[in-house]
Formats: sequence, structure tokens, C-alpha cells
Amino acid sequence: RPEQKIIYRDELELTYADWKQRVCRLANALESVGVGYGSTVAMLDWDSHRYLEAYYGIPMMGAVLHMINLRLSPEHLAYTIEHAEDDIIICNVDFLPLLESIKGRIPEQTKIILIGKNTGSSSLVIIGEYEEMLKAASTTYEFPDFNENTRATTFYTTGTTGLPKGVYFSHRQLVLHTLVNTISLAANEKQGRLHKESIYMPLTPMFHVHAWGIPYIATYLGVKQVYPGKYEPPMLLKLLVTHQVTFSHCVPTILHMLLTSPAAAQFDLSFWTVIIGGAALPKATAEAALKRGIDVFCGYGMSETAPVVSISFLSSKELELSEEDQVNIRTRTGKPVGLTQVKVVDAQGNEVPADDKTPGEIIIRNPYLTMGYLKDHTYSEKLWEGGWLHTSDVACVNAEGSLRIIDRTKDVIKVGGEWVGSLAIEDVITKHEQVVEAAVIAYPDNQWGEVPLAIVVPTEGTTLNERDIKTTVMNAVSSGILPREAITMKVKFTDKIEKTSVGKINKVALRQRFLDL
Repeated sequence: RPEQKIIYRDELELTYADWKQRVCRLANALESVGVGYGSTVAMLDWDSHRYLEAYYGIPMMGAVLHMINLRLSPEHLAYTIEHAEDDIIICNVDFLPLLESIKGRIPEQTKIILIGKNTGSSSLVIIGEYEEMLKAASTTYEFPDFNENTRATTFYTTGTTGLPKGVYFSHRQLVLHTLVNTISLAANEKQGRLHKESIYMPLTPMFHVHAWGIPYIATYLGVKQVYPGKYEPPMLLKLLVTHQVTFSHCVPTILHMLLTSPAAAQFDLSFWTVIIGGAALPKATAEAALKRGIDVFCGYGMSETAPVVSISFLSSKELELSEEDQVNIRTRTGKPVGLTQVKVVDAQGNEVPADDKTPGEIIIRNPYLTMGYLKDHTYSEKLWEGGWLHTSDVACVNAEGSLRIIDRTKDVIKVGGEWVGSLAIEDVITKHEQVVEAAVIAYPDNQWGEVPLAIVVPTEGTTLNERDIKTTVMNAVSSGILPREAITMKVKFTDKIEKTSVGKINKVALRQRFLDL
């Protein structure tokens, strides 16, 4: 589909034929400055056509693409550049000050290719400007053939404790992930489909697990693609409506931001399908999306899984259910995609009953999971203990094989020896009309060992109090939605809830802030 379009913001429009030439130009430009098989080229840019060029041009040379998390702290940013052994960093001029701030930690041999003009001076080794280098390069390139197990990409986990860990994937793994999930997303008759006539816009950063692998799927299908650059609500909404984007993916906070935007209220969004991941989708947000006609549903994975391993699709029969019943399905973790084997096991490694009540850890096998952490044998062995990838996610599974995550192993709350998941309590609290957002962490208690602590952001100008929140939770306990241990909950109010660099609730930061009280 050579005439199909790739759009960047409201600034640039390319055909696939143009883009293919740019991929070849990129390879030639990088080769001219010494990049070859085994080199590492890092990318530090907003979501753009340039990033999509890097997804293909760099690995296809036999080099490794290091996708730098632009939201890392300077210390962690410097660590990942050193650890990945970056030879070249392709850097948007917007992030040049970030690199300047860690200049002493960037290896001397690492060179910078700048995207955009630098109007000031720089002490970094800048060897050229991206567009000028591409303009001077040939539009054809003979990409070499090599072993399919060659490393293609590297990026770093955004753990809230310790140093980031390098996750890597081979060409074989990326191709298998693309094929499996192309089939998964196209297989349903009506719901959750990404197909050749779709119009695609990512709302997940391209540095984060290959934007969940969806740009590879979109390119494989030859769909129209829209890249938003920096995430700015007015621009996102403009692109969404102007191009009638039909398929996106994002974390819940992005969807919530768009749904609550006054500007978005006037537009019909019923053409939009959105897959949610990275964090639990609150049922209140799912309900708000369905009321706008948005086909919203969850997917599950992690950095180490490339990432998609399960999706909460609805069958045609399930689409006839009530909105409440649909929301219950759409917000689950879902069923495993093709070639994926999943178990939910207890501490002894035994599978838990498929009763949707008994919790256990999700462990996974499939042919596209990372083989381990870069240069980290100890954590790699721990990740793959017993020949299964250990997710550290606590879930229940029902008779149909559908997963429902209740917490991370490090976040689960043990009230009197019983496991209580924080996600279900958060979900109940966020349904309150005067609650903007909520997070639940474990709070030390002399009687129970731990109790839930609800940290709540109230709607501005409301008179929401602790009794209101506790009444909401007690009603859910009485209805059987929450376990009785939830009534031990304490409540704190705040004006913000900390997030990680990829938009997840940062419970480590919340513990530091609230447990120190």
C-alpha cells in the first residue's frame, strides 16, 4: 500500500513509499558514521515518524535499538546509556538539556545526532542533524541477512526501586509477537478489532515496550498511522477527530484525561477503539467511555513479555449483555493470546482453583518472552525460575480461563493473614461521583498486621469526607463485591497521586509519603 499515509501531528504527511525511502536513508546515514552489526543506537524522541523509522532501520542493519525512557531521572538516564553501551544517541533538541545535565556520565565515544536545530552552544559531541543527514543519504540500502536470534531492541524497566533493568528482544521474538497479536486483534467479528482499514494513533510512548508492539502490527497491515509527538490534550483531540482515528492504546490516566476534557465533550468518539494496559482500568472510567460509544477493553503484559500476553475481548454474545456485565468483562485481564501458556500458582507452585476467588501469581511461557535481563544473570535466573517467567502479578482465574489481576505481589495487603487486593478497593472508591482518583496501599496495624490505606483525590469544591469513602466500601462489602477485611480501611485525602514514568500509580512514592506520617 505505497500510497497509504503516515502523519506526524499537523506538520508532516508521508506515504509509505516515502517512509520506506527514509528508513533506507537512515541506515545509510548511520553507516556513514560507523554504525554496523552489533552497534547500539539510542533514540530519545517524542512519538513520531522518526521513531517508526528507527524501529525498522536500526535493527534491520543488525544494530540494536535502545529506546531511552525520556522520563527517567538524570541518574537512571545516565546509567542506562552507560549500561547499554550506546554508540550513537539520536536526540530531539527538546531533550538536549537533559543530556547536557549528565554530560560527565556519557561515555566519550558516544556521539549525538540531533533532531532539530540547536540555537545555543553544546559541549556534547554532535555529529549532525537528523533531517540533513537523511537528505544527503541514498534512498536504497541492501539490508543484510543474519540469524533471527540477533538482538534487535533494548529498553529498561521503570522499576521504582533499585537501578533499571535492561530488557531485550530478538528479531524472532518481535516477529512472533507481531504475528500472534495481529491475528488476535483481527480475529473478533465486531469488538476490539485492528484491521487494514483502521486508522491508528498510539497514545503509549514509543520508548515503552515498542509502544506495546502495535506500530509493528499497524505497519504490517499497512494502515494509516498518526503520530502525535508530545502528548498535549488539544493536539491529541485534534488529531483524533480530524483523522477519525479508530484504534489507539493507552494507560487509564490518558483515557481519563481525554474523557474529562471539556473540549472533548462536544465531539462524537463512537468511532474509537481503545485498548487499555499498564495499570488497572477503573470500572468508572470504562463506564464513562462506553457511554461515549468508545469500544474500550483491557490488555495485559509487562516489559519482559514484549508485552501482550492476554486481552479481554468480548464475544458477539457478550456484546448483548448489560453495560454493567460488559464492564466486568472489559476490565478483566483477559484470556491468553496465541502461543501463550499461563498458570496461576500458589507459593508452592501449585495451580490455584479456577474459581475467580483464589489468588496466586501469574507465570507464563511463550516463544516471544525476553530471555532475561541484559548483563544481569542473577535477576534473569529469578525471572525464569522453574522454566516459567514469573510476573509478580497476583490474580484469580475463572472457569473460562480469563485472568483478573488483584495486585502486585509487593502491593497485596495481608489483613489478619488474608490477602486483600488493592485494585478492587480502588475500583469501588473511584466509582464515587466526588472522587477523581484513588490508590490503596498497605498500612501497618497492631491488631491486623496490615490494613488498607485509601489515598483519595476528591473532586475540587466537594465536601467529601472519610465517612463517605468508608460507607462506599462497606456497601461493596455488604454486596459481596469486596472481602469483609476491606472494612478495616483507613482514608487519607490528597491533591495528587504520584505516577511512574509510564503513567502507573507509584505506590513506592505513596508509601514513602504517607507511611512516614
